[in-house]
Amino acid sequence: MADVTTSQDVVTYRDSVAEGIAREMRRDPAVVCLGEDIGAAGGVFKTTVGLFEEFGPERVWDTPISEQAIVGAAMGAAMTGMRPVAEIMFSDFLACCWDYLANEIPKVRYMTGGQVTVPLVIRTANGGGLGFGAQHSQAVENWVLTVPGLKIAAPSTPADVVGLLASAIRSDDPVVFFEHKGLLASKGAPAPDGHVVPFGEAAVLREGDDVTLVALASTVPLALTAAERLAADDSVAAEVLDLRTLIPLDVAAVLRSVERTSRLVVVEENPYQGGWGGTIVSVVADEGFELLDAPVKRVAGANVPLPFADALEDQVIPTVDKVVDAVRSLTKY
Repeated sequence: MADVTTSQDVVTYRDSVAEGIAREMRRDPAVVCLGEDIGAAGGVFKTTVGLFEEFGPERVWDTPISEQAIVGAAMGAAMTGMRPVAEIMFSDFLACCWDYLANEIPKVRYMTGGQVTVPLVIRTANGGGLGFGAQHSQAVENWVLTVPGLKIAAPSTPADVVGLLASAIRSDDPVVFFEHKGLLASKGAPAPDGHVVPFGEAAVLREGDDVTLVALASTVPLALTAAERLAADDSVAAEVLDLRTLIPLDVAAVLRSVERTSRLVVVEENPYQGGWGGTIVSVVADEGFELLDAPVKRVAGANVPLPFADALEDQVIPTVDKVVDAVRSLTKY
């Protein structure tokens, strides 16, 4: 594949997806890719550019428009020794193959007493903010969070894309890998050679003593921007924690941060009703209630179908203004 590093030594999130997959395909000949238009077309979001040219049709498979076929084929391939990386074009379409994802894939290792593993990765473009409408804009990490036996990764930076993909593809457990559509054009430092980010290790991206902002994927840059504004306008030092993975979940990192700050705001794109932030809040209330000096706040998506119009979509999903307002209400408590 072509070198994706620019003259400024930064890469895009989009190019890092292809780079992360390519590194693992070079390392392990059992890794194959399958999905709609991922071959010569390079993927509808251009996240598989160069893979077909380097690895050919024996390892990069274009599939029919059938989520059931894609995930079913990936499951069978994984059970027979391959490490498939399957793409579901939009995360909303996980509903089309939900039986495989919820009832079959995550249960095999348990039900065979460990005799059969299903080491596959399901990649999918997730989230809103681009005006794609109600059927192509949902953030659905919370769907997968309800299913025991699945790991969940959702990177926020190009380097984490590569590092988390390495861990995902090498895992003997099935992984759902969420790539946020709103981050595809974002840029950051390239991943070093051999870069691997272990699952279950959150990252503190900004240190602070006044409030903890827990974020994931697209809400990470949003939380960082809010923290900058709070520091400039209110002299509030917000600590920003990027979870990076939901399963396994780095609860210890959240509690360590809350121990320093005594205040917590969870920033998630999932709908408020049933979102992963509710799990974070529950754990903190259960294991760290005495650390808190104020109520916990959740800035989350509204529990409504996502509007197409950008002005309306902004009313539904988290924004910098909503995070800033939540923090200000806590600092006045």
